Amino acid sequence: MQYAPIVLFTYNRLDELMHTVNALQKNFLAQESDLFIYSDAARNENDIPKIQKVREYLHTISGFKSIHIIERESNFGLAKSVIQGASEILDKYGKIIVLEDDIITSVNFLCYMNSALEFYREDKQVFSISGHTIPLKSLATWEKETYVALRPASWGWATWKDQWENIDWNLLDYDLFIQDRKATQRFNLGGVDLTRMLRHYREGKNNSWAIRWAYAMYKAQKYAIYPKVTKVQNIGFSDEGTHCNGINIYESVMDTSQSCEFDFVSEIIPNKKIVDEFRSQYTFFSKLMKKISETIKKYSNANG
Repeated sequence: MQYAPIVLFTYNRLDELMHTVNALQKNFLAQESDLFIYSDAARNENDIPKIQKVREYLHTISGFKSIHIIERESNFGLAKSVIQGASEILDKYGKIIVLEDDIITSVNFLCYMNSALEFYREDKQVFSISGHTIPLKSLATWEKETYVALRPASWGWATWKDQWENIDWNLLDYDLFIQDRKATQRFNLGGVDLTRMLRHYREGKNNSWAIRWAYAMYKAQKYAIYPKVTKVQNIGFSDEGTHCNGINIYESVMDTSQSCEFDFVSEIIPNKKIVDEFRSQYTFFSKLMKKISETIKKYSNANG
């Protein structure tokens, strides 16, 4: 098997980046994988020293088949960097595994991603592969090691060129969509926050590439594949995180099995119970309750 290139996007967080790279180096397939690192330029003068330290570290990295460092000369921002960088690598290699600089991986993450890319390669219903999952009650008795979801996840993911190249990043049909109540309700089957985030993008309240990616999957009537047990954890909930800070309400126990054999679900049919449980995780009430719970836990631990 020709292993997919790994693409890592980084900005100014050296500590998180080092944890991300360290975990990736421990992956079983690291030494057989090509690593491409996109280092964005500083947004402002205050970030310049941080970017310099990040770039000095990047040139010390080893443990992969090859390492390619792309240092941006101007600030792209995360959205433009991901869209352009992923497009460049997909044009050349046809498939891709993507991480940002705040994602730590299990040792079998690359095994899982490459196996899933191969297993679902000919199934055009599959839009992307997710490395992350959230804890759902039904997964405790789920027999397969993957399940079908109605939204893609950007915390460690993979896809193919033909699922990426025709995405409308400009949302040319947005005005028709937002006026169609049934369409917005269908989109929100993947989580009631989806239409709101898409609207916020159009209103300039966020610059998320991921919500446009999710909308593209919805429009194409395709699906994302998720693991039963998460292969990644997001450690980027700090003051310098691009989109999130404070508390990770979607944290789940990472895979420690070290297995590189996976029993993938072959029928690309969403399970209604899992879909309902998944959607409920993205309601405002659910998020609020999780945040309160995690806040209590955080301060309880801090105070012994």
